[in-house]
Amino acid sequence: MIIFGTKGYLYQLAILTLLCGHCGNPSAHTLRKRVTKFTLFFVPLFPISTKYATQCTFCGAEQKVTKEQADQLLAQAASGHGSQPYGQPQQQPYQS
Repeated sequence: MIIFGTKGYLYQLAILTLLCGHCGNPSAHTLRKRVTKFTLFFVPLFPISTKYATQCTFCGAEQKVTKEQADQLLAQAASGHGSQPYGQPQQQPYQS
């Protein structure tokens, strides 16, 4: 008896400030990577598919992007142009 199947993994790569194509608001978007791996006896062995997507935090709309677009957005996030590094606050606290 051989037990095999698939298992999905979801990685959050960056948080970017982009203009949403669905709601039109400039809001934070999460860049995500979804990897599906083949498993044998519940041990993940190798990836079957890899997909990238951005999701708007305002309306929840998800848009698929290519690997090249994801790499470009990740480089944009690393350089700090138009985005905040992952884990950093979106705004500075209000000072009176």
